[in-house]
This record gives sequence, structure tokens and C-alpha cells, in this order.
Amino acid sequence: MISKKMEDMLNEQVKNEFFSAYFYLSMAAWFTSRNLSGFANWYTVQAQEERDHATMLMNYILRVGGNAEFRAIEAPDTDFKSPMDVFEKTLAHEQKVTGMINDLMAGALDERDFKTQQFLQWFVNEQVEEEENANGLIEKLKISGNSEAGILYMDSEAASRVYTPATQAAN
Repeated sequence: MISKKMEDMLNEQVKNEFFSAYFYLSMAAWFTSRNLSGFANWYTVQAQEERDHATMLMNYILRVGGNAEFRAIEAPDTDFKSPMDVFEKTLAHEQKVTGMINDLMAGALDERDFKTQQFLQWFVNEQVEEEENANGLIEKLKISGNSEAGILYMDSEAASRVYTPATQAAN
């Protein structure tokens, strides 16, 4: 059985992961409205991954005898100025999520909840990849000099991203 404190923290993260999906869908819509369908695809795939993360957390809560709660999700930012602005907001968001995951891990450590620590390790590792991907977009756009040609090339490259469902041993 999971502690009430840990259950509450995990349910809050379920909400946060669904917010992330919502946020990335707002970015996909922004790119679609600018005929940058490759980036729209990239962010749609990102949103799917975030929904997977929320579902993984919810399933874990249920597996350890907790109750899954569905909390209100706030509206995401939709005011983007440029592809670089989107990428920078993506990195800032992923850094914030990393902090949330670290807080969850700290909570599991405080509770001496070893099974939740083991479960959360997948998310700790995932956040390394999430920040790396966001930073990579920023760095590539900087290398291109933030040029229109660079944006179009990156958009074309982003179109090839495909959705791969998240898997983990603890799920």
C-alpha cells in the first residue's frame, strides 16, 4: 500500500504530465498554423509521449493500492513568437518537469518507499532525454543562424519523428 502523501504527489504528477501534453499540443497547433508541419508532427508525438507518462503514473498508483484522481488542468501558453521561442519554452518546461520528478524521488526517499523509488528511476532517466532533445533543437537553430532555410530544414527533419509507446519494466 502506498502512503497518502506519496499517492497525492503522484496524482499531482499525473496532472502535470497531462498538462505537458496539452502544452505540446498548443505548440503543434502553433506550428500547423504557420505551415511548419514537421514541427507540428514533432510536438504531436511529444504530446503522445506525455500522455503515456501520465498513464504510467496512474497505472502505478492503482497497482500499489492507491486511488487515481483527475485534477483540473490549466490552459497552456499559446503565445509564441518564433520557433526559437517555442524551443526555449520547451526546454524551460522540461527543466521544470525534471524538478518535479526530483521532488517525487525525494518524497519517495523520505517515505522510504523503495518500490516507488524504483518506479520513478525510469522518469529520472527520461528527463535526461527530454532536456537533451529540447536543447538539441535550440542548438541546431543557433547553428543555422536562426535562418529561414535552417528552420525549413529542421522542419523537414522533424517530420520523420514517429510515435513509439513508452515502455518500462515497472509498468
